[in-house]
Amino acid sequence: MRGTDTVAALAELMPVAHGVDERVDWGEVEAAWGTRFPSDYVRFMEVYGAGVISDRISILLPALQADGYPYTSGLQEETENARYTWEMCRDEADFDMDPGSIVAWGVTSGADIYCWVTTDDDPDRWPVLICGRHTNPEMQSHPLGMAEFLFKLLGDEAFRQGKVSVVLPDEVSFVNWRNR
Repeated sequence: MRGTDTVAALAELMPVAHGVDERVDWGEVEAAWGTRFPSDYVRFMEVYGAGVISDRISILLPALQADGYPYTSGLQEETENARYTWEMCRDEADFDMDPGSIVAWGVTSGADIYCWVTTDDDPDRWPVLICGRHTNPEMQSHPLGMAEFLFKLLGDEAFRQGKVSVVLPDEVSFVNWRNR
């Protein structure tokens, strides 16, 4: 269940009423990052935009945004944090990777950073990397797209165990940063 269809499945679990299309200039974003982005992330930005899931998980904009955006650097600052965290914790991971391949897309209120590992030429095959604060293990790679990861994290309590450092409520909500 990868790609834009997963965002539609996620919408069954997480209402879109408080979402806002970010109207991202993907050409500009891709030029700045030197890569395309996964289709589920692009679709998520069209349906929900950047914002907060259940007051616990923030989904980040891919680029700098206008006044009022709480994460002034978009993905950049959290990507730097995730790369630094990888360097500090890589010896504890049961896999290796180039930290330059890490790109963050979300953070939790418990200081977890959710990322992609951008080693595949096809962004729709980028796995999710968890740089966890209190997850077990702290560094985890999951062969899922962003939206599929969120769908499982929010809808499957068994999957959730060890993948998030905060308690998620049973009722899932989303609020775009402009509506907060």
